[in-house]
Amino acid sequence: MPISVQSLDHLVLTVTDVDVTCAFYRDVLGMTPQAFTPADGSTRWALKFGTQKINLHKAGAEFTPKARTPRPGSADLCFLSDTPIADWRTHLNDHDITIEEGPLLRTGATGPILSLYIRDPDGNLIEISNLA
Repeated sequence: MPISVQSLDHLVLTVTDVDVTCAFYRDVLGMTPQAFTPADGSTRWALKFGTQKINLHKAGAEFTPKARTPRPGSADLCFLSDTPIADWRTHLNDHDITIEEGPLLRTGATGPILSLYIRDPDGNLIEISNLA
C-alpha cells in the first residue's frame, strides 16, 4: 500500500497579538480559544473548531520547530460552514468586518463552494464558504 496522509490535524498561525487574535476568531468566526501545555511546560494557545485546531505563535517568540520564515499576515485560509452565506454577511456587518469580496463561486477540495472573503487582525485572508 502506498504511503499517504489522510487529514490535517492542525496548522500554525504566527500572529502579532495572541489576545486580539483569540478574540477575533472567537467573536467573528465562532472558534474556541484554548490554552494547552506541551511537554516543554510552556503555555500555548490554540483555536478549536470542529475536529481541527489552529495553534498560535506570537511573532518574534515562536515555538520550535517553526516555519523557516514565520510572518503575521501570510496565510490564506478557507473555512467551511453550514451557516448560510447570507447569515454570515449579516453577522460580519454586525461586527463591522469588511467583506473584501463575495459571495463568489469557487472550487473547494470536494467541489463547488460559495465564498465570502475577509481579513483577520494580521491581514490573513479568510474565506468563509458553503458547499454549493
